[in-house]
Amino acid sequence: MELVLYETKERVGYITLNRPEKRNALSPELVAALLDAFTRAENDNEAKVIVLRANGEAFCAGADLAYLQSMQHFSREDNLADSNQLKSLFLKIYQLNKVVIAQVHGHALAGGCGLANVCDVVFAVPEARFGYTEVKIGFVPAMVLVFLIRKIGEQRARHLLLSGDLVQDKEALTMGLVNFISTKAELAEAVESFAQKLVTGNSANSMALTKRMIDEVQSMPLAQALDYAAAKNVEARSSDDCKKGIGAFLSKEKIVW
Repeated sequence: MELVLYETKERVGYITLNRPEKRNALSPELVAALLDAFTRAENDNEAKVIVLRANGEAFCAGADLAYLQSMQHFSREDNLADSNQLKSLFLKIYQLNKVVIAQVHGHALAGGCGLANVCDVVFAVPEARFGYTEVKIGFVPAMVLVFLIRKIGEQRARHLLLSGDLVQDKEALTMGLVNFISTKAELAEAVESFAQKLVTGNSANSMALTKRMIDEVQSMPLAQALDYAAAKNVEARSSDDCKKGIGAFLSKEKIVW
């Protein structure tokens, strides 16, 4: 059985976690398969927007603890290589040149919560629980905290990371872990509708450039960030998409992306 499924439909690439018997726990094989899938999505000209979803009851239960236990007997170099593989996956999703939507139909815990939150937009059902439970088993939410602080700010991140508390529904929405709440019956349709709005309504080049800027400006001093933004402004103005979009708008023509 394939650990990750990939398909493209109506210009949307769907990446599906397919380890339901283990609640889609992140084994090295699953992480590697996800990396391959997102690399494929990045280079898939038929996919303008990407949806990350899962089979089974859970979205992702985090790290495979049986494997993590076995790694305690491995060398530091082996453990570091394993950590770097997960780091590469999170960074790949976060910096992907396409919008990534997480379709969370069940619990997203620890690394699984991190997996959802490196995506650009998160749709979830009210029952789905989110949280970083690593501190409850003597582990640390290492890579995930780097992205979480960026996403929801230090104060809220401290609460989640240090308490190990689980949140769901409106609380997850208020904290910024989730963008939209939908019932299980309507979740897939809501995600598809939003994806199609991006596919048909937005420039792929503009979305990719905006994602890159969001990533890069956060590590810059204000003056440097503004200089960088001014340069990207010029770059965008000269792009084919900008010329097409402004021309269509001024001519009162419908823009077809």
